[in-house]
Amino acid sequence: MRVVRPKAALLLALALLGAPLPARAEPAKAEPARAEGTLAQVKARGHLVCGVSPGVAGFSVPDGQGRWTGLDVDFCRALAAAIFDDPEAVRFIPQSSAARFTALQSGEIDVLARNTTWTLSRDTAAMNFPAITFYDGQGFLVRKSLDITQVRQLDRATICLQQGTTTELNLADWFRTRGLTQSVVTFANSEQTLGAYESGRCDAYSTDQSSLYGERLKTAHPDEHVILSEAISKEPFAPGVRQGDDQWRDIVAWTHYAMLDAEEAGIRQDNIAQMRREALSPDVKRILGLEGAYGARLGLTADWAARIVRHVGNYGDSFARNLGDATPLKIPRGLNALWNQGGLQYGPPIR
Repeated sequence: MRVVRPKAALLLALALLGAPLPARAEPAKAEPARAEGTLAQVKARGHLVCGVSPGVAGFSVPDGQGRWTGLDVDFCRALAAAIFDDPEAVRFIPQSSAARFTALQSGEIDVLARNTTWTLSRDTAAMNFPAITFYDGQGFLVRKSLDITQVRQLDRATICLQQGTTTELNLADWFRTRGLTQSVVTFANSEQTLGAYESGRCDAYSTDQSSLYGERLKTAHPDEHVILSEAISKEPFAPGVRQGDDQWRDIVAWTHYAMLDAEEAGIRQDNIAQMRREALSPDVKRILGLEGAYGARLGLTADWAARIVRHVGNYGDSFARNLGDATPLKIPRGLNALWNQGGLQYGPPIR
């Protein structure tokens, strides 16, 4: 593992968070660890190493037996399925907000799939973000008893935040541009942040709206809290990879796009065998690897996308299983619906 010197690590962290750098300092662009040939290294190892959140409901959570579930977890399993035809050929490494980028740059993980926002600062700090897997925005959890319906009503309020994220910068920008003020209290992790909010130390808890659905369920009385409908930022979540390996970037991107294209074509985990037998549409044939040599362009087998759907499902399958109405979270598809169903999720064609 590459040793990151304290000064370089500090500059890299500031750049990734979008914070101002010290005077005369250049943004630290870390040397990518083992960037070239990631696919070959993963194959030689026999499994993928995926960095995920220690526990965000619906995205990455381990159960009592240590088995991980969630939208980000499904993405990692889809990547393993595409490579190995085995969704279990993946090792999950939980990453804190502060340590996630260093883990990627040092080569501790092959891909970071950890509800991470794609920003310019991060994208130019020796990282690539191949595709947006979830469109989110920063929101607020408040007590119903406060009768707050708009973020403006939080003027002069105390707000709890987690350290090591873009949340504090977004909050400062939004309040400052509107001539409003707030007091911020930050904590090392989500457990401490939620505990402070529940104890009454702050008036609101702010983080990504998707995370707030899960945080509300952890409170003693979830019905006494509400998530404001208003979002104050754009938070496009994307998996992160090291710069310098175009093949690996393409594989990670097209894993997500294949799940979207499969949903649009009506190919699901429960009907893929039938779709393969009938395969009347050229789009379906290409997705299932029955026409063209598109897998070879990625360094994968012809049926790479079919493996993903067979083992994990399409994007809609994963969303419904982890976040949808059948789950306690009940997060609406919203912006994460397909492009032809009112959302922003759009898979380029496999052709």
